[in-house]
Amino acid sequence: MKKTSLYLSDDDEALLERLAARKGMTRARILREALAAYDAQEPDRDFAMVGAHEGDGTSVADIPEEELLRGFGEQ
Repeated sequence: MKKTSLYLSDDDEALLERLAARKGMTRARILREALAAYDAQEPDRDFAMVGAHEGDGTSVADIPEEELLRGFGEQ
């Protein structure tokens, strides 16, 4: 584990203290768990690249706009 420092507003520091006291945890553990929870809620941004290596290598920029929009808005 590595030690780090961060700046907190007075309100954030007070909140961190209250959380640590209420949960019986260290402030460091509260922050580590908060980081893990934040990371878990972030959406996977790699979806756009899934399958990008497949196909004939045509760039989306080379596909006519009409073809890209075909079926768009239809139900």
